[in-house]
Amino acid sequence: MNTENSLNHTKWECKYHIVWIPKYRKKSLYKDLRQYLGATLKDLARQKECKIEEGHLMSDHVHILISIPPKYSVSQVVGFIKGKSAISIARTYMGRRKNFTGQSFWARGYYVSTVGRDEETVRNYIKHQEDEDKRIEQLDLF
Repeated sequence: MNTENSLNHTKWECKYHIVWIPKYRKKSLYKDLRQYLGATLKDLARQKECKIEEGHLMSDHVHILISIPPKYSVSQVVGFIKGKSAISIARTYMGRRKNFTGQSFWARGYYVSTVGRDEETVRNYIKHQEDEDKRIEQLDLF
């Protein structure tokens, strides 16, 4: 997937596998919220000139493969996406209109890994992670 992007004086291909969780790892990413969050995360990424290449919202965590231009740091983009999406969730689903002091939906921190030549492996992992979790859960029952 050699798709190089370009800025005025730069050609780049910077992709990252990022995972983060809701606060207290509550299983709160269900149904309506899941569909709403997918569109919201893509829109927020677009605002920072990023593109979510692949993504999957599990019930208790988020996996994305994102392309970030070199003019932004990973922490800057993730902080923006998590912060703005938490505000959006609070407004839409928790009835809050203002005063977001102390309100947070996402836990602090995240996992990030650079994606080099094994991009296809990461894409498959993100797509099939839910199936793998279910399979492992079934093994634990016995």
